[in-house]
Amino acid sequence: MQDYFAFGIIAYLLGSIPTAVWIGKAYYGIDVREHGSKNAGATNTFRVLGKKPGVIVLLIDILKGALASSLPYLVLTPFIVLPNQGPSDAAMIHILNVQVVASILAVVGHVFPIFAGFRGGKGVATSLGVIIGLQPIAACICLGAFLIVFISSKYVSLGAMVAALVFPFVVHFVLKNESLWMTLFSVLLSVLVIFAHRKNIGRLWRGEESQMNLFKK
Repeated sequence: MQDYFAFGIIAYLLGSIPTAVWIGKAYYGIDVREHGSKNAGATNTFRVLGKKPGVIVLLIDILKGALASSLPYLVLTPFIVLPNQGPSDAAMIHILNVQVVASILAVVGHVFPIFAGFRGGKGVATSLGVIIGLQPIAACICLGAFLIVFISSKYVSLGAMVAALVFPFVVHFVLKNESLWMTLFSVLLSVLVIFAHRKNIGRLWRGEESQMNLFKK
């Protein structure tokens, strides 16, 4: 339980780093949560502050997710390696389970950041980061699904939700996952991302959702 608690807290704090808020206030004197979609994420940063800060926020949000999900593996693995055998299956399952818990808490931290009054982003970039740390192949497939939908529709939110829906199916059917924790994680992460986009769903239904052209200068 100590591993779950320690890495869970670290992951939540990493996820809580409000990149968009801090960069907006420090360099532009703007709280992005008061403009555009009023969301503290990369997409709204692109809209409110421009491409350069948007890219920086996107990369940092992905990085903090990847770090949160990878940290248990990087820290714990050296301590459970058996002489001339490597880590046992039970030990690796334990590490994976800790990674799953840390991954969920990193996304929760981004959506409800303690460092920004619990008003954060929708968790898409951070979700991509934790998937990169856990399942790089799944991350590539989900990113591909996002780009196809986003480029064809010009709706970032729709692309993000489709990618979130694809993730559990990729984990189960493509990667043939046998871990119950990983299965639950994929479903929970998908639900969390879609729940964070509940207002976008309403705007999409009414035809009021803002579009973004990836190739527009």
